[in-house]
Amino acid sequence: MSNQRFENRSSRRGFLRTTFAATAATLGAAALPSRGWAQVEMVRGASRLPADASARSVIIDTDPGQDDAIAILFALGAQGRLDVKALTAVAGNVPLTLTERNARIVRDWAGRTHTLPVYAGCARPLMRELLTAANVHGRTGLDGVPLHDPQAPLAPQHAVTYLIDTLRGAAPGSVTLCALGPLTNIATALTVAPEIGKALREIVLMGGAFFERGNMTPAAEFNIYVDPEAARIVFASGVPITVLPRDVAVKAPITPARIAPVRALGNRCGALVADIMAAEVAYQKGRFGVESAPMYDPCTVAYLIEPSLFSGRKVNVSVETTGEYTLGETIVDWTGRSKRPVNATWVTDVDADGFYNALNASIARLP
Repeated sequence: MSNQRFENRSSRRGFLRTTFAATAATLGAAALPSRGWAQVEMVRGASRLPADASARSVIIDTDPGQDDAIAILFALGAQGRLDVKALTAVAGNVPLTLTERNARIVRDWAGRTHTLPVYAGCARPLMRELLTAANVHGRTGLDGVPLHDPQAPLAPQHAVTYLIDTLRGAAPGSVTLCALGPLTNIATALTVAPEIGKALREIVLMGGAFFERGNMTPAAEFNIYVDPEAARIVFASGVPITVLPRDVAVKAPITPARIAPVRALGNRCGALVADIMAAEVAYQKGRFGVESAPMYDPCTVAYLIEPSLFSGRKVNVSVETTGEYTLGETIVDWTGRSKRPVNATWVTDVDADGFYNALNASIARLP
């Protein structure tokens, strides 16, 4: 598909309707439902919830994945801060048949089997074949822990239908999307029904790289690389976006010293999280000879719970979709040279000790 056609909204919407309809048919799901340049400035996290405010309404779009599993448990343990309405699964770290299954297993671990719906979404990127990270996360996606058969089935709707229906009925600025995987589901929903953007308070996503560069190619981070067209749609949507990239994930590394307090919590979820963290460190040691691993997806949840732990800058972010060597690169206009309008907050720093204190406190509240 040419760039010109990609930029043409009606053509793009037609393409995505076809893609979504095919995915929905495969799953046996329901049919489709009938922001100039600003000065670049530093921003520092400040709690967006007054002490007496109700919990932030969140939908987690995810591709579990070891770090996704930790992030989901982190969010589910944050009672009073986050109200997780649903998990929407997308293909990414492993194929959709495994990501949706893993999402249901994780909700079982948290004791949310019958109170947290899981919806299966898009089984492949918009325009490309699926590339997974099973070599990192294991064949099941959750290497390092024993897995049981999920205790409850998927919710019947396709994830994109659920997003569209839910956001159409939501008050303006009332829902946050926490995106932990490729952005296929979210891009499809925003393209088929762009009016739903007004219901979104923010999209907080794990993806991209600037200072740290890529982990999939020298230029590209995995979540963006898997579906760069979807990422480009999301960054162009006009919805407020906060990005937790590799730049910040590497500044809160998992280490044996940080695993020990999680294991010492003494609950089932603490042991599971510790085992997953240990598996991540073991992978990094086997491949790179280091006893530490980046903490990716849980950073997005920590930002939602306690944004004061993070700092970053308002910038313009665009996504490379055609480069021979730079496909999937996140182009961050750090100095405003392009004169393109600001469209995201790019997080660069984290209070790592504060992050792990928040994680441990949240996991401690789970079974």
